[in-house]
Amino acid sequence: MSNWIYKPNEGLGIDVLSIDNLPNHEEAVGFVYKITNTVTGRFYIGRKNLYSERKTKISNREKTQTKTRKTFKRVVKESNWKTYYGSNKHLKADVEKHGEGLFTREILHLCKTRGECAYLEAKEQFDRGVLLTDDYYNGIIQIKLGGNAIKTLYK
Repeated sequence: MSNWIYKPNEGLGIDVLSIDNLPNHEEAVGFVYKITNTVTGRFYIGRKNLYSERKTKISNREKTQTKTRKTFKRVVKESNWKTYYGSNKHLKADVEKHGEGLFTREILHLCKTRGECAYLEAKEQFDRGVLLTDDYYNGIIQIKLGGNAIKTLYK
């Protein structure tokens, strides 16, 4: 499996083995990335959350021990970002065909909010013209974004 590399184009080239290797990792919720197929030269631009959050039911035993009346609790855990190779089916097929070792994975932007992640992913996709050429695996640009999500970027 190839590791994630943080901002190699800016001369940093930090190998990312854990969240702790990332600068300002305490504030980060996700990142925008580029995956490159070194065999065909095709790219994929996407985003990934570092953590996943879900609701889980509280057992009767736990309710008794914690003396709570709640029925659900939120559980936050690290996502599968270390082994992640995108959500595109053609990219996944190529990873299966060529093997993970023939792909490079770069972290382009470390994001403090999910909204920032969504905005920067779409911005990278539009700036690179991912829909205009066959050099990219991306076949769609989909974004749902509120105004408050990007106000902090332009202050």
